[in-house]
Amino acid sequence: MLKLRIIPTLLFKNFTLVKGVRFNSWRRIGSVMQTVKVFNMREVDELAFLDISATIEGRTPDFELVDEIADECFMPLAVGGGIKSLEDVRKLLSVGADKVILGSVAVSNPQLISDIANNFGSQSVVVSVDVSKINGDYEVFINSGIKPTGIKPENLIKKMEEMGAGEILLTSIDRDGTMSGYDVDLIKKMSNITNIPLIASGGAGSYKDMLEITKEANVSALAAASIFYFTEQTPLEAKKYLKENGVNVRL
Repeated sequence: MLKLRIIPTLLFKNFTLVKGVRFNSWRRIGSVMQTVKVFNMREVDELAFLDISATIEGRTPDFELVDEIADECFMPLAVGGGIKSLEDVRKLLSVGADKVILGSVAVSNPQLISDIANNFGSQSVVVSVDVSKINGDYEVFINSGIKPTGIKPENLIKKMEEMGAGEILLTSIDRDGTMSGYDVDLIKKMSNITNIPLIASGGAGSYKDMLEITKEANVSALAAASIFYFTEQTPLEAKKYLKENGVNVRL
């Protein structure tokens, strides 16, 4: 049985790391390199670095910055934001990214997911699915949560599985940054309709929240940000708590 991973997310905007609430009200939280060094010491299993303004601004990934981050990052690094082509993916992997994360482009050009999987392996491609509840129904949003798609998350996830995605990063926009707990209903429902690993994201405020979602849904990893930036809780202590409560984690 694979061990559950703890994945801090680093959101990059305007030359610094930020964190918001429900994909809004962004506040600066520090420099990229300093944060990476801190997480190196805290025994995280993986880092997710997302340039949240690249797609909106029509930019390609900052390959030089990713190269610098990868040099300092002592754990697997997943990178997203601004990826539009197979060549972008090739460059990111060549400068040190272990995986790429695709969101908006997975909706606009799903064939790219298949191309990446065929060229670099399914394990190298993660599809980010950002979801909000509108009039009682879950809907996928793109462009950092700005643009509604009218697509149901289960339909997109099934499509991405067919195209060869290796993992799904499922984020509840409504819970993001609130530290009120993961959206158990959403994550449980989506984990039941796919056979590929699911990373739960959005809302973690305590180790108890993390334990709850592992008991309620079939998840391969827990992504979180605010809990590690704005409280005294750490990834290592999270893993110790989960281990004590019967969850298979890497310590």
